[in-house]
Order: sequence, then structure tokens, then C-alpha cells
Amino acid sequence: MALVLVLLLSLMLSCLPFVSFAANRLVAGQPLMFWQTAHGMVILPLLALLWLLVWARPTRVRFALQLMSAALLLAAMIWLSGDQARILAEQGSQLARTRFASGMWCASAVTLLLITDTARALTRHKVWQLLLNLLVWLLPLWLLFSGQLAHLSLLKEYANRQAVFDAALLRHLTLLAATVLPALLIAFPLGSALYRYPGWQSSVFGVLNVVQTVPSVALFGLLIAPLAGLAKRFPWTGTWGISGIGMAPALIALVLYALLPLVRSVVTGLQQVPPEVRESARGMGLTGRQQFFAVDVPLALPVWLAGVRVVVVQTLGMAVVAALIGAGGFGAIIFQGLLSNALDLVLLGVIPVIAMAVTLDALFRLLISLLERKDDSV
Repeated sequence: MALVLVLLLSLMLSCLPFVSFAANRLVAGQPLMFWQTAHGMVILPLLALLWLLVWARPTRVRFALQLMSAALLLAAMIWLSGDQARILAEQGSQLARTRFASGMWCASAVTLLLITDTARALTRHKVWQLLLNLLVWLLPLWLLFSGQLAHLSLLKEYANRQAVFDAALLRHLTLLAATVLPALLIAFPLGSALYRYPGWQSSVFGVLNVVQTVPSVALFGLLIAPLAGLAKRFPWTGTWGISGIGMAPALIALVLYALLPLVRSVVTGLQQVPPEVRESARGMGLTGRQQFFAVDVPLALPVWLAGVRVVVVQTLGMAVVAALIGAGGFGAIIFQGLLSNALDLVLLGVIPVIAMAVTLDALFRLLISLLERKDDSV
């Protein structure tokens, strides 16, 4: 696997443009290969080291060196892009833009796959795998916050729209919290009731499956008319934010979409608690409530958190589409960029959504792994 990834990495760096330089953010740029940049040769030693390592014997030392080399290569490519952007900015006008080209995007993606594959080969423990994948981002984050990348087109777009970006971030997080919390309050009692009364499961899950199959844009649109009519019939509901467009229809739709994975995880988590453990708890004199909190909850918690993880990532993505009905968030930036044919503006909305989804997914995986290890050690 590592050999294939290093081969793909070499081909992408050799055949695809590394960065693109344009007179402004709306016109097509002039592509530059990595060897045409001022310090492009800096990545060759790291690439050569990776080629040597993939042919070495599969030992822990080899995998550790391979992981460090791939992490340094990723940081070097990012630094090289920022450095070339600085040089071109000094030579051109303030409107000139330097952005990542296809070679940089593809090479970075393959390098991240190589890092993930190497981390799995280095250790079998999921906790350490996640930590190693997170540590890889220390150097790129240092480059970002130290100002080394300030002349890149994407960072210039952020500087010009920082207030808009901050507002979109706050709105997106609000949509996430206002979706997950009500969904949890509905799903856990409902899932517990379905576990106790299995005869209702087919009917309830049938309804939730139908909701899940409705396209998000269609569901957002279906909610506009009834909510607009409700706001017109009872004007005082407007003070609660209820209207045909905006947060209200978005939150109702997002909560409905969140119910199926949450309810299913609650039922599945309770079903996988071993019956003998419950028998032991009853034999110790625990009441039903004590048994639920002392036995069922700790053993079912990893499965419940897995359901919450799915809902969090799902909501972050669907909240982008909710911008079409005025819910705001990063979706508003993305659609504005699409309408104005501004790639940097689209990326300014897309990258934070991906970053939040990947980060929260990794944190949930880390927490679930820690809980599973704790259960195994008990």
C-alpha cells in the first residue's frame, strides 16, 4: 500500500501543477510546477527518503521514519506554497492571487493517506493512531498561525472577510448545537422505550427511515409553507424565530434527520448489554433505575457515542445546504462563491466544514476508543 501511495505522490508532483498565479481572484491562473518555484527542490530529499523507506524491511523503526518523513513532506509542501506566494506577491500587485493547484491538493491528499496507513502499521491501538494523525498537523498549524501562509489566495480571502467568516462559524456551530441537543432529548427516551417495547420498533423505525430518505433540499422546501402559514396565523410566533425561511425550518429538518441514527444507536446499545450482567445487578439488589445508570449506561455508552458521532458529522454537512433557505453558516459563503465563480470563496466555506467534521469525528473516535479500552480492562 505504501509503495502505491509513494508512486502516486511522485506522479502527481511530477505531472500536475503545484501552484497557480493569477492577476486577481476571478481569472484563471498561470500554473507552476513544483520545480519552477523558488525553493522547489526542498521536497526532493524527503520524497527520495520515502522511496528508500518503502523498500526497507517492515520494522517499527522504518514505520516511524516513514511517518516522520511523510509529515515533514506535507509541511514542506505547504511551506513551499506559502513561500512562493510571498515571492509572487512582492513581484506583482496587491490584487494578485497565488493558490494551491491540482498537484498540491492531490499530493497533500495522498500524503495524508500515507500518514494514516503508516500510523496503522506502526501501532494497532486506535488511540495512538488518532494521536499520531493529529500530531502531524502541528507543523502546518504553526505555519498558518505564524503568518508564513498569509500571502496565499485563501488566506487573503479570509483577511478580507474575517467578520463574515466569524459570523458564519458562529451560526454553523449554533445550527450544530441546536440540532444535536434537541435530538438527544427526543432520541434517548424514545430509544429506551423502543427497547422496552420491541413491538413498536418496526413502526417507529419505518417512519424514521422514510424521513431519512427524503432529500434534504426537498424537506427544507416542504417546511417553508406550513411554517410561513403558522407565523402568519399567529404573529407572536415570530418573536420565537418561527418563519418560513431561516433557522426554524432548518433546525426542524436537521433534528428529524438526526433521529434515526440516534434512536437506532440507543436501541442497539441497550440490546448488546450482556443479560448475565443484568442478572448479576439484580442479584445484588439494584433497582431498575440503579441498574440502568450503573450497568446499562456505561456498557452502552460507546455505541451511543458512535451514533452521536454520525449525527454530528451529518449535521455539519447538511447545515451547508440549509443556507439555501436562509439559515446562514458556511453554506452562505459557499453558495456566494459559486454564484460569483470565486473558487477561493468556495474553499473559504468548504475547508472549515471539512476541518470541523474531521476534528470532531477524530475526537469522538478517541473518546470511544478510551471507553472501550476501559471496558476491556474491567
